[in-house]
Amino acid sequence: QVQLVESGGQLVQAGGSLRLSCAASGRTFATYTMGWFRQAPGKEREFVATISWSGNTYYTNSVKGRFIISRDNAKNTVYLQMNTLKSEDTAVYYCAAPQSPYTSYLGRAADVGSWGQGTQVTVSS
Repeated sequence: QVQLVESGGQLVQAGGSLRLSCAASGRTFATYTMGWFRQAPGKEREFVATISWSGNTYYTNSVKGRFIISRDNAKNTVYLQMNTLKSEDTAVYYCAAPQSPYTSYLGRAADVGSWGQGTQVTVSS
């Protein structure tokens, strides 16, 4: 399985920006679709964004136009650029990879094979 380590979470004011990073182990990173999920206190973990191994991107409606997911296969890293942050974006953000390579989409927690440890994003209003 792929091992994942997130970084970049911190306290930020509403309207600000953050970039999260997720470093993945293994030489087959380029063949894996990657995703970001988040979990707010008292709520279930939810899908945020995904980028396929071929570069296709998908977002949950609440972050469309504000968040951008990208990947650098040379660095085995996936990023989540978060702009115009809102208090409702406050959550622990998790990087995720599916169980198998060449998956076209990763939008359900049940399909995740590997999780990172999470990074806290707190947006103050």
